[in-house]
Amino acid sequence: MTKFSDLNLNPKVLRAIEDAGYETPTPIQAGAIPPALEGKDVLGIAQTGTGKTASFTLPMITMLARGRARARMPRSLVLCPTRELAAQVAENFDTYTKHLKLTKALLIGGVSFGEQDKLIDKGVDVLIATPGRLIDHFERGKLILSDVKIMVVDEADRMLDMGFIPDIERIFQMTPFTRQTLFFSATMAPEIERITNTFLSNPVRVEVARQATTGENIEQGVLMLTASRKDREATEKRKVLRALIDAEGDKCTNAIIFCNRKMDVDAVAKSLKKHGYDAAPIHGDLDQSQRTKTLDGFRNGDLRFLVASDVAARGLDVPSVSHVFNFDVPSHAEDYVHRIGRTGRAGRDGKAIMICVPRDEKNLADVERLVQREIPRVENPLGDKPAAKPAKETAKDATKAEKPASEDASQDDTAKDTAKPEKPKRTRTRSRKKPDPAKVEDKSSAADTPKAEASPEVKAEPQAQAKAPAPDDKPQDDKQHQNRRGGRGGRNDNNRNDNNRQQNGRNDNRVVGLGDHTPEFIELSFEQRNK
Repeated sequence: MTKFSDLNLNPKVLRAIEDAGYETPTPIQAGAIPPALEGKDVLGIAQTGTGKTASFTLPMITMLARGRARARMPRSLVLCPTRELAAQVAENFDTYTKHLKLTKALLIGGVSFGEQDKLIDKGVDVLIATPGRLIDHFERGKLILSDVKIMVVDEADRMLDMGFIPDIERIFQMTPFTRQTLFFSATMAPEIERITNTFLSNPVRVEVARQATTGENIEQGVLMLTASRKDREATEKRKVLRALIDAEGDKCTNAIIFCNRKMDVDAVAKSLKKHGYDAAPIHGDLDQSQRTKTLDGFRNGDLRFLVASDVAARGLDVPSVSHVFNFDVPSHAEDYVHRIGRTGRAGRDGKAIMICVPRDEKNLADVERLVQREIPRVENPLGDKPAAKPAKETAKDATKAEKPASEDASQDDTAKDTAKPEKPKRTRTRSRKKPDPAKVEDKSSAADTPKAEASPEVKAEPQAQAKAPAPDDKPQDDKQHQNRRGGRGGRNDNNRNDNNRQQNGRNDNRVVGLGDHTPEFIELSFEQRNK
């Protein structure tokens, strides 16, 4: 059996390994450390939890033991997808460099630039960073990557899920092509394979069987929940979660509750607090200081329930977690293995319970297919009572059951009869009444003919000469006339003008619509006809 002493590591590194209590390397460590020490590029494919952090930290420390870093020019670079994973890698370096004088800097979001700039200015041997914060420092001119000799990309598949692949490509172009690259991923997606073919030079491929099995010391269960109504599903799930926690009693010393969405993390944590449970949320939208404080409180035992998104599922080593509750069935089956792997660590017993609603049954089938076993079903602590209908619907169904078929038919006929008179109403409101042709002609003659100066013969002749308007066309002409006069207000203005003239003691029989001035040709035509 291979031991760490057989891997040609630095004696001071071996002493730190012994102090940590390790003797035998894991398969990924035994496969990746020797080619890394030879300066070759390594492509490691292994799941989180197989010890691959040490598989790149140990050879890096051994190679960096000789030499010294210059200001703003780190000698090695480690990229991690999340702040928590970056912080955990930094802790590993602290553990294995306790007998060596190597410096490190942690560049993550949520922390002030000033403190990080001070560390970079002094010069660091190991730079551990998330892609976004690293690019921020580079663009501000605070960082020079031309002296990077070893570059590590950890959890590359997680980088792909979080949209960091374009940033990874850009960072590769910032570093010298003579660097040594160690690339670790759980899966080989096409995009990740393209990057390895582009930026890795003849890498040594070390592949460990995927960790698709769960620990035998973890008791698993799934509760199938059907909500009484769709809009009450989230509320009933939270109620069932509290009942599951209460059913475990004192066995549940602490627990991680996983949700698929950040908004559900906040909602579940708020609900637990409201009902007297000691809970706090952790997800990517929270400030780094708050995330660190929450994690430290959970590790120290000050916090009992940690409600988390998958940011806390991969790579985080939280000891002595008695229970894991999956509030949602994970969308990716592999995340289930990572989630429940937070309990039952170091040979301890653990328990993992999942809540599954009907729309998540497909994801549950994918999980069972991955772990190659059927997860035992758990009874609902609240009892499997049939969903009660709302009071209004129940009363309506009861009334309908009491009525005979004849009454229902008569009600239908009555409803039809009462609906009939409404049709003419709608028609009358929408239709317009056509004006009487006789009245239209009277109005037009009254409007176009002078009142006192013209004799009855004169009144008839203009009407005879003018073409009589068709009854169907008259409403349209009146409408156009009203539009020219400003709508309905035109007719009111004419009436007001006539009243004013009568009050002033003069009756001017002038043509309506031509203003106060009557053209001379009209007056001449009337005088010639009177002669």
